[in-house]
Amino acid sequence: MVEGLIGKKIGMTQIFREDGRVVPVTAIQVGPCVVVQKKSLEKDGYEAIQLGLMDDRPVKNPNKPTQGHFLKANATPTRILREFRPLIALADIQVGQEIKVDAVFQVNEKVSIIGKSKGRGFQGVIKRHHFAGGGASHGSMFHRAPGSIGASAYPSRVVKGMRMAGHLGSDRVTVKNLEVVRIYPDKNIVLIKGAVPGHSGSYVLVKKK
Repeated sequence: MVEGLIGKKIGMTQIFREDGRVVPVTAIQVGPCVVVQKKSLEKDGYEAIQLGLMDDRPVKNPNKPTQGHFLKANATPTRILREFRPLIALADIQVGQEIKVDAVFQVNEKVSIIGKSKGRGFQGVIKRHHFAGGGASHGSMFHRAPGSIGASAYPSRVVKGMRMAGHLGSDRVTVKNLEVVRIYPDKNIVLIKGAVPGHSGSYVLVKKK
């Protein structure tokens, strides 16, 4: 069908496998998604399927371009739109078609999760870059400072890429090779082994490996 779907992170929990092992999992509500647009090689220069996440919260007061875009697909305007690579011929995918999680993913399949990491604000070098820091004994005046950031004679400047204090988080993060542990098609929920970037309620992309 398509290489992935849009989902919303619910949170983390743990389940028991058949052999009694405890597995930490992240619950993600994946889809259902509606096909809003098909992009072809002749018209757009590449092939893609534009999907919209059918969320519980409707879009309030969509503008006229948004209304016209979704009216072509005979679909309700959605908040989130993302493009995915088709795995079958474009002719076999219909605009306005609803795609659910069990039509794309299977149990024990490896997937990649793309999300936005949690924002931590302005942080120092110890938390941001895992610097060791200085001595903690009495009399030390070098505890959490970054240390030297450049030479005075040459090149007489701070080189680009120097690890310093600054904004941490809110980055696009991709975690690969995560296992699909369970799928609940009636609730559109997928349990992914391990942690997934982002806070609970954030939107993520679930793609095939």
